Amino acid sequence: MSDLTFIHTSDLQLGMTRKFLPPEAQSRFDEARLRAVARIGELASERGAEFIVVAGDVFEHNSLQALTRGRALEALRKLPVPVYLLPGNHDPLVADSIFRRTEEIPNVTVLGTFEPIEVRPGVEIVAAPLKAKKAAEDLCAKALGPLEPTEAIRVLVAHGQVEARTGEFAPDVIDLPNLEASLADRTIDYVALGDTHSTRSLGTSGRVWFSGSPETTDFFDHTPGVAGGEVDSGNALVVSLSKGQDTREIEVEKVPVGGWTFDALFFDVADRRDVDALLERLRAYPEKDRTVVKYAIKGTLGLEDTRRLEQGIGDLEPLFASLRERARLMDLHLEPGDEELENLPLSGFAASAARELAASAADGDAVARDAINVLFRLTSEA
Repeated sequence: MSDLTFIHTSDLQLGMTRKFLPPEAQSRFDEARLRAVARIGELASERGAEFIVVAGDVFEHNSLQALTRGRALEALRKLPVPVYLLPGNHDPLVADSIFRRTEEIPNVTVLGTFEPIEVRPGVEIVAAPLKAKKAAEDLCAKALGPLEPTEAIRVLVAHGQVEARTGEFAPDVIDLPNLEASLADRTIDYVALGDTHSTRSLGTSGRVWFSGSPETTDFFDHTPGVAGGEVDSGNALVVSLSKGQDTREIEVEKVPVGGWTFDALFFDVADRRDVDALLERLRAYPEKDRTVVKYAIKGTLGLEDTRRLEQGIGDLEPLFASLRERARLMDLHLEPGDEELENLPLSGFAASAARELAASAADGDAVARDAINVLFRLTSEA
């Protein structure tokens, strides 16, 4: 009987930038990605893992700035167990590959060949490295082709999708039934995949997994009818395998290691209660400095409710790493009630202008909406 525990992660994408983050937040985001790597190392020590596999996209690209590259390599150097790095589509094993820089890091092995690597007697890693940004074939099938069933524990590490994102045929799509067949006949015992940034189990065997990115990279879209995107990132997988002549067991545990939240929200508003519920939803985020929110609002509000909404969001914006409108999806209209207009301390030309602005704002004129809000605020203050 052979036993093995290791950590499966992927898509570190060290050096990633997010254009919607201001410089100060981007700096903290960079630090968080490095902290996630350190946390994976701590997890390896806590669970007695023998090694860590990173299933592709270790780096954002092959030409990182010297400072970013140096800090990324130092984070890998500090990991307490051996780490096996697979080149992915962001960092393929090309002539100027950043993986050349890892050759002097003693605990790092680059999975740059399709030949099985013996980790120790009874444990092997088989890799399907990308040697160009896009593969021309199913690299898992290429790696599995020469292999026979074995009594050793064998882990396949790969990077890619099991179905084309466009729904059309793509030569590099991984054949999931082929993986399941190789698992069933004991040629391999686990498939560690990267590319999808959310944690996900594939197939029916419980032995094919996307680990997801250990730190969130993109939005979980909560819009009704659209919900999706990066729905479960910020994790690493602790994989425990045992294999005997007649038995095989597996346990895969998802462990949170990230700290950032990216949410895309949608709100339907009609009155003050809706506005207060929207603001309360935003106030409820516990770690706003590590939270990125983009939002869309649909509905019609009066003057006072619009002022309350804009003031509330304005007060919250500085607290978040990023809090911004989804301009393309915004459908918020201003429609002052008759009583609100009557109560404005205006007369003559000013009162007529206010009514005209209110009518234009109700038709969706953003400039008119801003103007009537300013007018409302000034008269309220007066």
